[in-house]
Amino acid sequence: MDLIGWLGVCIGVVVPLPQLYNIFRHNKINGVSMGTYSLLVMAMACYLVHAINIGDAVFVVAQSINILTNGLVLFMLIKNRNDRSRQS
Repeated sequence: MDLIGWLGVCIGVVVPLPQLYNIFRHNKINGVSMGTYSLLVMAMACYLVHAINIGDAVFVVAQSINILTNGLVLFMLIKNRNDRSRQS
């Protein structure tokens, strides 16, 4: 069953990559919801605390990576929003 968990980690890592690519390569954030990413990162943080509590290594690694990548998307959204408000 650990193999299925690690497969899930690999798939989960790939999910935010297209969004990060668009943000960094094309500087596109149109249509990306800051609220959604905020809630997503908070949910993943809760999952991480739970995974640490139960001692599930697969879950700890998955949530750590997901917080990092999705947190980066959220950071870029906030940064871009602040940059745009200063230009106005």
